[in-house]
Amino acid sequence: MKELIQLHKDEFIEQLKRFLSIPSISSLSAHKGDVVKGAEWVADALKETGMEHVEIIETKGHPIVYADWIHTEGKPTVLVYGHYDVQPEDPLDLWETPPFEPTIRDGKIFARGATDDKGQLFLHIKALDLLLKENGELPVNVKFCIEGEEEIASPNLGPFINENQEKLVCDAVVISDTSFIEKGQPAICTSLRGALAMEVTVKTANTDLHSGTYGGAIPNSIHALVHILESLHHENGEIAVDGFYKGVPEVTEELRGEVAQIPFDEEKTKRELDLDALFGEEGFTFQERVGIRPTLEINGITGGFQGEGLKTIVPSKASAKISCRLVGEQNPQAIYEAIEQHMEAHKPAGAKVEVQQYIQANPVALDSRNPMIQTAADAYEEVYGVRPLFPKEGGSIPIVEVFSRVLDAPVVLMGFGLPSENLHAPNEHFHIENFVKGMETAASYLKKLGNQ
Repeated sequence: MKELIQLHKDEFIEQLKRFLSIPSISSLSAHKGDVVKGAEWVADALKETGMEHVEIIETKGHPIVYADWIHTEGKPTVLVYGHYDVQPEDPLDLWETPPFEPTIRDGKIFARGATDDKGQLFLHIKALDLLLKENGELPVNVKFCIEGEEEIASPNLGPFINENQEKLVCDAVVISDTSFIEKGQPAICTSLRGALAMEVTVKTANTDLHSGTYGGAIPNSIHALVHILESLHHENGEIAVDGFYKGVPEVTEELRGEVAQIPFDEEKTKRELDLDALFGEEGFTFQERVGIRPTLEINGITGGFQGEGLKTIVPSKASAKISCRLVGEQNPQAIYEAIEQHMEAHKPAGAKVEVQQYIQANPVALDSRNPMIQTAADAYEEVYGVRPLFPKEGGSIPIVEVFSRVLDAPVVLMGFGLPSENLHAPNEHFHIENFVKGMETAASYLKKLGNQ
């Protein structure tokens, strides 16, 4: 397999460049046509590989691409999930090279979507291509379910999975949309936090007013918003919303020990982020705060005059964007209602509060002892010479919980990215070494499953 990969590596990288050049930004309506092009490109790539029953399935939003190869009776069926949509490129001026003109330098390919998730998705397609070139058949049955809405929380994939359980039935769902611990240390993520996002708007008077004529005598929307936001946390970092921690698992010594196995250098992190100190819920380590504890973060604040210079007003409207990461059995809807009630109870006199929900996703926990996951660990160890660790990630991939629950199949989070690859940020990139070894690892995994 190594020789075959080296023979076709340059060809595959050129194909990946063409994939990365499509600005398939799902969140911007101006790029709707580009998202469709992304779906068509994926469908064509699957057909050229030898996949069958390739479909571009329309949804209320962006298309889903399905394909399969079902010819090995009695062998497991693996469903490969990925996404061809990408984040917006902003801020454009911080990119060293244009985000949709893929460039290779220092052994990395730079482009929006390189690591999240086009590069990681494409290596699975090419792994199957190589297996078919090598053997004329695959060691297991394979299905693909590729969406164009992951970056906007997969609003249409959940219903599709529910309505197509028989079509998607499988023995394992393989997803490559996560990262190694560090270069050379693979990881198979075993839990993802749930997500909840909302925007709170505070209104006072029916218009902005002159601060000389009215200042000090009427409520100020920004003052009111700041007061409400400040009330959401205690000084020790604990979230002050009644009922917020309902469903959060007890942090046992066994769980702390499992989390502590993941390497972390606090001083290095502070240096890299130019911080004097870290901060978070008192009594928990950095790894625990970002892996097994829930959060409530203020993501952005808007209000009053934002232009150059001064405009002395008492603003009538201010807003803030808020996101939560949830764990265990926390219920996103119950948390949303608790936050809404908290804000209503803590609003100052003269302030009116409106809250709008945007994203809701359940937490998910995976059993690292599952044979499908342990076989993936064997494949990593064979290719990289190092057995993967099993971290608990702080991020959210909402559809993982849906796959796990609806299809009743283990989800294997076989990430090949690195934490340093600037996903969602300028100069996003993917290490070519992991693109190459990723193909070998994905192929090894399927071979091992086929030999069981």
